[in-house]
Amino acid sequence: MSICKEFGKDKVIFATEEDHKVPSTIKLPEPDPQPGLILPNGDINWNCPCLGGMATGPCGYEFRNAFSCFHYSEADPKGSDCYEKFKTMQTCMQQYPTLYNKDIADDDDFTGLDEPKGNLTAPNESKGSTTKVESESASSKTEIKNPA
Repeated sequence: MSICKEFGKDKVIFATEEDHKVPSTIKLPEPDPQPGLILPNGDINWNCPCLGGMATGPCGYEFRNAFSCFHYSEADPKGSDCYEKFKTMQTCMQQYPTLYNKDIADDDDFTGLDEPKGNLTAPNESKGSTTKVESESASSKTEIKNPA
């Protein structure tokens, strides 16, 4: 048989081996399902872990404005009326490159796959030839010697 002692606001229960042999009869309530990004009423759940803290960071205000604009946009294509709000958000994020990943700030520099920035020389099949591979940065110049 278990022994209960109260110490102020705390209650300590010392259970015996016999107490643990009997299965528990306590029924716990079913946990409420956690809402996702969009709440059942259609609003945005700013507390969703899927946002990764974006709604509360130093650019949280700008993020919430841009994301709300996109979510509630009725333009065709969706969000096309939110360009200025996303540009404002991007400008804010560029002020915090260590927090918002510098790659986001460099999106304007992306040239695409059909416009390579470096020079690639096709491999030469002859013995002992050298293939030169260059890119914009001097540190990435590489010479590859074909085995004889």
